[in-house]
Amino acid sequence: MEKEAVSSMAAMSVQEKHKLLSDNGALFFDSPEYVVLPGFCDVHVHFREPGFSYKETIRTGSLAAARGGYTAVCTMPNLKPVPDSPENMRRQTEIIQKDAAIAVCPYAAITVNEAGEELSDMEGLAPDAVAFSDDGRGVQDEAVMEEAMLRAKALGKMIVAHCEVNALLRGGYIHDGLYARAHGHRGISSESEYRQIERDLSLAEKTGCAYHVCHVSAKESVARIRAAKKRGVNVTCETAPHYLVLDENNLEEDGRFKMNPPLRGKEDREALLEGILDGTIDMIATDHAPHSAEEKSRGLEKSAFGIVGLETAFPLLYTRLVRTGILTLDRLIELLSSAPRRRFGLPPHDGFSVWKLEESFKVDPECFLSKGRATPFAGMKLFGVNYLTVWNQKTVYRKT
Repeated sequence: MEKEAVSSMAAMSVQEKHKLLSDNGALFFDSPEYVVLPGFCDVHVHFREPGFSYKETIRTGSLAAARGGYTAVCTMPNLKPVPDSPENMRRQTEIIQKDAAIAVCPYAAITVNEAGEELSDMEGLAPDAVAFSDDGRGVQDEAVMEEAMLRAKALGKMIVAHCEVNALLRGGYIHDGLYARAHGHRGISSESEYRQIERDLSLAEKTGCAYHVCHVSAKESVARIRAAKKRGVNVTCETAPHYLVLDENNLEEDGRFKMNPPLRGKEDREALLEGILDGTIDMIATDHAPHSAEEKSRGLEKSAFGIVGLETAFPLLYTRLVRTGILTLDRLIELLSSAPRRRFGLPPHDGFSVWKLEESFKVDPECFLSKGRATPFAGMKLFGVNYLTVWNQKTVYRKT
């Protein structure tokens, strides 16, 4: 970018700045130390409120997101009450309006109480829902999922699926691979994920519903989504930062390495990276899933599933994928900002963040703004420090 364009930023309107970001992807200040990036968008977070505010709140989750450079997030519906009716959804939207530091777009549940049996009030929920999901639970009944897709299509909404065949879980809690066998753990098979993806892709093809797959982790899943896209199925998918940089070889006997789906084999991680490079995987979402310290202190077998990720996602991916030459910075921005906004119908530009990309830091969970502290990246040296996040013309994070 021309230096003259940068030096005139102070005189630009917000719209002109947004256009500059749109045209260039990344905008450098006069000092080459700083870069302005478009606000990131995470379509898969758990902010736990209402119902589980001891784990996270709309306020703490959105502040953590702002620190990570995010200006929009989509919150999953595994709450209490579950947003399966307009009344229950209102409990969440009232908190969002009062406490959110950034754009928080809630999902509505596909089924009542996410039980997979009776469809929610999809028509009543549609005006407030970014999409429909039973995240945390795969919809087991094929007929229920087909009817959900038909109704979602009629409403112009997307079905966003956590894909898991319950009958194939067999009490597992980490990947059914080398580590599980060597350490006497019960494994979760990759088949439990890709078999339901396979079913849903067939239903999406049949119904014409817009369909999105959450947190893809297995090589077979990538292959099936790639083939479906070639057939013209209206499908997109996401993976998470931890699946791109870790695998079962990095596991430790600690709850901060436990998430669902689990860290899988090296060949799965490599397939995910290939999917990122060839466009099969459309975006990266954190699956930010905070729990209390006690819930994550019970080891691999008994700890709750889930890790936090909003405050480390960009530095982690920049350090491990961009600085190593696997991805360009522009491609990473596409995965974290442009692509999710396009697919989910969110505003293309609602803010930006200012980073020192070559400033390093050590991940210290005790410094997180999130209530959650469980991260497999604790102590890791990463590059990329956010100094400022602006959303809706307001400063929502400033490094102190």
